[in-house]
Amino acid sequence: MDLAFVPPLYPPKGNRAISEVKPFSSAVHRNLYSQRTFPCLATAATQTSQSSEFVLENKKHDLLRAIQETKRGLGATADQRSSIEEALVSVEGYNMGLPIDLVKLDGTWRLQYTSAPDVLILFEAAARLPFFQVGQIFQKFECRDQSNGGVIRNVVRWSIPTLLEEQEGATLLVSAKFDIVSARNIYLQFEEITIQNINVSEELQALIAPAILPRSFLSLQILQFIRAFRAQIPVRNPGRQSVGGLYYLSYLDNNMLLGRAVGGGGVFVFTRAQPLE
Repeated sequence: MDLAFVPPLYPPKGNRAISEVKPFSSAVHRNLYSQRTFPCLATAATQTSQSSEFVLENKKHDLLRAIQETKRGLGATADQRSSIEEALVSVEGYNMGLPIDLVKLDGTWRLQYTSAPDVLILFEAAARLPFFQVGQIFQKFECRDQSNGGVIRNVVRWSIPTLLEEQEGATLLVSAKFDIVSARNIYLQFEEITIQNINVSEELQALIAPAILPRSFLSLQILQFIRAFRAQIPVRNPGRQSVGGLYYLSYLDNNMLLGRAVGGGGVFVFTRAQPLE
């Protein structure tokens, strides 16, 4: 019986030339090259992505630092507004053209800066009038389970010193529906203005129902009525087109939202906030 043996790697004695030994095939070379190259490319891509994220976070930090001493926009000088606009554009470039992510947009956002006249007038009134305070301002988006829009609620915390609790004595709520009309634009249709969540100051409570006297049924009813007070003013009239506006969401990620009211209505800088009750 014949036995087959693997030929040796070196040529046998005789006339066979060493040059007849075949080198590795080109396919083997390509395989080895791929195994060595692809991990390097993946590592380089990861490092590039991390570097880009680092640069972006620095630009966001520069924007927040630029708006720090502006009293949410009321006290911004011309030079500050110019620097803020430059920082805004720098951050917006990282998100340009991407469609709106409604899952990221959903939630509560705290206003950090604006140049919108209809908001600045509130800050100006609070600065001039000793009996009026403006606390935190939020935008609350409700759109997680939607595909083309949702509801937006502008929440303004305000107060009247000595009558209501400081900064958060009452809440002004402006509700609107919104529709996505392009990759980054939403159209707002305002529905209703509500005044609610009235928190009476300790001074007013003492005036209505003094602690040194037994609280009567009437005084308790007055306090309960004030706390439960809720006034609703519809903005939308039946048969008429509601008041609305176009809003450009120029940047969005997990912790920052930038927007521009189309038509020269101003810019907005928001950061993610805890959910409102």
